[in-house]
Formats: sequence, structure tokens, C-alpha cells
Amino acid sequence: NSLNHDMTLTEFKFIWYMEYSHRMWGRVVGLAYILPAAYFWRKGWLSRPMKGRVLALCGLVCFQGLLGWYMVKSGLEEKPDSYDIPRVSQYRLAAHLGSALLLYSASLWTGLSVLLPRHKLPETHQLLRLRQYAHGTTALIFLTALSGAFVAGLDAGLVYNSFPKMGERWIPDDLLAFSPMLRNIFENPTTVQFNHRILGIASVTAVTALYLFSRKIPLPRRTRMAVTSLLAVACVQ
Repeated sequence: NSLNHDMTLTEFKFIWYMEYSHRMWGRVVGLAYILPAAYFWRKGWLSRPMKGRVLALCGLVCFQGLLGWYMVKSGLEEKPDSYDIPRVSQYRLAAHLGSALLLYSASLWTGLSVLLPRHKLPETHQLLRLRQYAHGTTALIFLTALSGAFVAGLDAGLVYNSFPKMGERWIPDDLLAFSPMLRNIFENPTTVQFNHRILGIASVTAVTALYLFSRKIPLPRRTRMAVTSLLAVACVQ
């Protein structure tokens, strides 16, 4: 009330329904996992390895909901250094987002492994390098997404709104303003935004290099489509 004293009832309802819809949608997702899984299990349609995957995915769904509650709880606690600005912990927000990304990726991987047969390709040195590079690019993109959660949690996007420079400088003066130095990476809005920019540029560069490298190797059509789509999505992002 002290912060948003001029908010109308209509504006409050919009925020309330947005949060309520997110919670309800999360519960629907949980039911969409658990109910079919229980049915398929009872029917005996799941192989032993698939049972392990299903249990892990259902457990991750429940863990995701628990993390969401834990994250929102942090926004209701009064903080001595920012009592006038209610916000959730950037650490819990990053954990919630990271868990969601893992759940989505594992679900997609599991679904595609069932629907599409795996290609039997000769294990050449080039193919091995491509696979390793793809795994490294995946980790970099995941790290970039997590850094975005810190940007959101600290409202770090409001600090500088120019690109490629931050204000009038390439490297801001307050990049390492906090002590000890490690705190800057997770709690200094300027450093958090700077890191997110660097990681974003690095991700686009890595995806482009992955695409160019894949063009030199004979790959199945489906794999080529996946790499090309990755580059397209990276450019749009």
C-alpha cells in the first residue's frame, strides 16, 4: 500500500489473476504428468528404464512446485535493506527457473526418444567433437538463462538501457562496487546486467559456430533441421 498507493482495483486484479493463472497452470501441468504416468504404469506399458524416467520427471514436477512456493515466500519477508520494495530472492528465482528448464528439457528429450528412432551414425572424430561442442553450448545457454533470472530478481534491467555500451562506458565504474568481490556477481545489479550481456553474446556466438561446424559434417536431415532451427531461435532471441 505504501509503495503502490495509486494502484486502481483493476490494475491490482490484473496482477492477481496473472499470478493465480500461473499457479493454476502449474497444478494442471503436475496433473498432466502424474495422472497419465500412473495410468500407463498400471497398464504395464512402461519399460523398466522408462519407469525410472517417469519417476524422476514426476519428482521434478513436485520439486518445481515446492521451489515456487519457497520463492514466493521470500517476497513476503521484510528485508532491512529494501523494506519498501517487495521482491523475491534472486537466488530462489534462479533456482525456480533452472528447475523449470531442466524439467522442460528432460520432458522433451524423453518424448522425442520415444517418438523418433535414434540415428546410428559412425562415431567419427568430427561427430564426437560436434557432440561435445553441442553439450558445451547447451550449458552456456542454460547459464545465460539463469543469469537472466538474476537480472529479473534485482530489476537489473533498469540500471542501463543502452547497448552495446552501458551508459557512456564499455565497462561501468560500479562493476565491482560490492565487497567481498564475489557478491557483485549475484547481488550487484550493474554486474548482473553486464554478465548477462556477455553471456548472451557468447551464447549467440557459440550457436553460430556450432551451426558453421555442423555444415562441414555429413548429418541426417533431422539433425540439420535442429541445428538450423537453433540458430534461427538464437537470432530471434
